[in-house]
Amino acid sequence: MEEKRRFYAHSTSNPSKSDWQSLKEHLEEVGRRAAEKADAFGGSVVARAAGVTHDVGKYTEKFQERLEGEIPRVDHATWGAWLLRERYKGPDKGLAALIGYAVAGHHAGLANGVNGDKRSSLGDRLRPDYLQSLPPLLPDWEREIRLPGQLALPDGFQLRKDRGAFQLSLLVRMIFSCLVDADFIDTDNFFRRVEDRPPREESAGPSLEALRERLDAHLSGFSADGEVNRIRADVLAHVRGKAKEDRGLFSLTVPTGGGKTLASLAFALDHAIAHGLRRVIYVIPFTSIVEQTAQVFREALGDEGAVLEHHSAFVETPAPKDDPDRYQSERKLRLAMENWDAPIIVTTAVQFFESLFADRSSRCRKLHHIAGSVVILDEAQTLPMDLLRPCVTLIDELALNYRASLVLCTATQPALGKEQGFKDGLENVRELAPHPRQLYRDLRRVRVRHVGILSDRALAEHMREREQVLCIVNNRRHARHLFDAIADQPGACHLTTLMYARHRSGVLAEVRRRLKDGLPCRLVSTSLIEAGVDVSFPTVMRVEAGLDSIAQAAGRCNRNKEWPVEASETLIFEAPDWQPPTEVKQFADVFRNIEAKHRDDLLALDAIEAYFQELYWRLGEQKLDDGDLLGLLKNAGVDNLPLETLAARFRIIQTTMRPIIVPFDPGSDRRIAEVDEALEKLPFAPGVARKLQPYLVQVPENAYKALWQAHAIEPVAPERYGEQFVQLMNPRLYDARFGLHWDNPQFLDTETLIV
Repeated sequence: MEEKRRFYAHSTSNPSKSDWQSLKEHLEEVGRRAAEKADAFGGSVVARAAGVTHDVGKYTEKFQERLEGEIPRVDHATWGAWLLRERYKGPDKGLAALIGYAVAGHHAGLANGVNGDKRSSLGDRLRPDYLQSLPPLLPDWEREIRLPGQLALPDGFQLRKDRGAFQLSLLVRMIFSCLVDADFIDTDNFFRRVEDRPPREESAGPSLEALRERLDAHLSGFSADGEVNRIRADVLAHVRGKAKEDRGLFSLTVPTGGGKTLASLAFALDHAIAHGLRRVIYVIPFTSIVEQTAQVFREALGDEGAVLEHHSAFVETPAPKDDPDRYQSERKLRLAMENWDAPIIVTTAVQFFESLFADRSSRCRKLHHIAGSVVILDEAQTLPMDLLRPCVTLIDELALNYRASLVLCTATQPALGKEQGFKDGLENVRELAPHPRQLYRDLRRVRVRHVGILSDRALAEHMREREQVLCIVNNRRHARHLFDAIADQPGACHLTTLMYARHRSGVLAEVRRRLKDGLPCRLVSTSLIEAGVDVSFPTVMRVEAGLDSIAQAAGRCNRNKEWPVEASETLIFEAPDWQPPTEVKQFADVFRNIEAKHRDDLLALDAIEAYFQELYWRLGEQKLDDGDLLGLLKNAGVDNLPLETLAARFRIIQTTMRPIIVPFDPGSDRRIAEVDEALEKLPFAPGVARKLQPYLVQVPENAYKALWQAHAIEPVAPERYGEQFVQLMNPRLYDARFGLHWDNPQFLDTETLIV
């Protein structure tokens, strides 16, 4: 009897092949894992089909030869997509085509159905002439793997005529996510066995029930004395009382100081436990406060390992395309970002939304973990304006078909409801806070008024007259110019994104100390201080901007009711010496119009709603979907989904910024031991890059080039990472007051000129 030939998925250096992974085992295991991961949205059938077909193209002579030697790369992903289309006809044909996108893209990334951008379209790869160019698919696959008899949409999936192609494009990415995560894990575990290491630990971290117990213990230690603490306790109790409501869309409208961060976390844990949801994902608009929020949660939950921060300023470096497949796991692991397999995730809006529109396996790997989760969208008014309509559609779709509950959490709710006039807006959004209008009145701590035009000279005089004052302007140059004008005053401070995060934390610590001790404190800052920074001044001055920004600025005034409301002011002014950025000017124009109608109380909920309604009306539908993502999908079908194009167009941050590591103490040439230690380990342990995050400064491309040409920066381990990690070499370009500057990067230490 003829012995059946063995086919392999992954190889080792062992010529006997005794420790090689069989292809049958790999396909079955990836299919099983993918189905398990899709259970959260009822998609186990389609995910399993993706898993068992993704590497069918390895049933070829050429690929098996590749495992044994250094022959050129073999396309093994296309045959699986072809097989799905061949095997499933009739009502299953469309679903087979959807799964085919994920299978064909599990290495190169998701392609367009037709008219590819940088990669070949799926249609081109399934043409007969391309298929004939591939190594022939051997029939042995049929005796080794079993395909599902029928395909089916996820359980309870609701297809809507008005956005069917949008829904299908997200479903493809969810299937893709289950597939690539399962593939990564099984491949990793194979190499772990070869290296005699235990399998990768999954579902790490404490249960949500255990975390809730710890949160309850933390909250029980809060004082109920005083009016503000009583209100916070009422908010917390009311919000938690809503946790058993059905899954779906919620809003949490609580003024600054009302305790919404911990209230939203408590609701999320209660709601998740009540409905069998798996994790809490906290989405924050700015990288600068991810670390701060994660630390608040760690302290509240009493567990360092329960909270995963996911934010990265570093760009991924693609692995060389000619890597042999037996080193495939290393390539995958380098490219892979966290798959969000933790009970509490704290991430950025950029990471969250861009991943949901992404096309690469490393970005999409975590998506299936969003299904069956509670997602808190903190400061919901900061959702990207030029992508607002796609984001709103996505929020609605996650609640509709992926068993997620989403909470729009802010003091200034954007007018995103259909009944508020937002096209294709949200419906059935339930408010969690008790009587938001009364809550606003009870927690009102500040008066907001417009004081007209202030030149820089007049503005500086205002700051000299006040012992404790915060002034917020729209750009870094204005902030530095104003600081120069008051630098001789007691307690003059400056805050800018040109300082690395740890430096900014030091400045803020000094600011808080001076405020607490009643010492002079005159702080000039860009809008970065509005991003949840916990400071409290008796007076805040804010150059004209959108009403949401002004409300955030007012949140830094009398934050804890240290002063009478009548004595606490946020003063809005027009700065004739500095033209605001174009988008800020448009927001400021709308603010001025609202200010004329709601002068008595600019932060009242009616004023906020009127502001957003007018802003969205002025911008128009096209500006709220500037990349025309919804338009691209309007006439698309299963065979021509523009997946690659969607990913290219969905960019929340359009400008190119480059991260630079600053290894020096502010204003000195002393190197920071923690940074040097991480830099030393970086060539061998990419994971230590996280430790460098607090020492990064993001600069525009032109500044990066100027610093590079002056040899003021240099790459770390360029043989491995290229320019992914770059550090500042000239400490005199980092000022204790202003942070990084590149006005004259040729400025070098005198000592460097001595031969």
